[in-house]
Amino acid sequence: MELTVTTKSAAETDRLGELLGRSIFTPLVIAMSGDLGSGKTVFVQGLARGLAVPDKYYVTSPSYTLINAYPGRLPLYHADFYRLAGEADLEDLELYDLVSGKGVVAIEWAERIDVQNLGAHLAVRIETTGETSRVVYLSGTGQGSSDLLRGVKKKLR
Repeated sequence: MELTVTTKSAAETDRLGELLGRSIFTPLVIAMSGDLGSGKTVFVQGLARGLAVPDKYYVTSPSYTLINAYPGRLPLYHADFYRLAGEADLEDLELYDLVSGKGVVAIEWAERIDVQNLGAHLAVRIETTGETSRVVYLSGTGQGSSDLLRGVKKKLR
């Protein structure tokens, strides 16, 4: 299942992330890609709100820590692999333990790893089309993420 959504502002990208977060009820891996400044972190901020991460937690890009964890309806693990030195770093980060856990793992710069090792996941690619406009491509691998996208598509109407 694939879904393409055009957003005209950072607020709309944030709201799309929130809608997705409100629709998630089981563990999920989200593999995100897009250029610097395309809105990946903005999307994750909305995702966090949709997963009921308390407002006292400010969601920021974990560029230097590589992974931040937030409590919510489901725990949210936000990873940023822009500075990842190589696949060997993933062992130290225990990424594969998180991926097989009970939370939502949102990975920015997922193209820097072999996403096939993530198993079934939701791919989110954000493309900059203007100063504030974006096209967000979502595609599910596996039944769970495809069902999730069908539900999100209905809510977008």
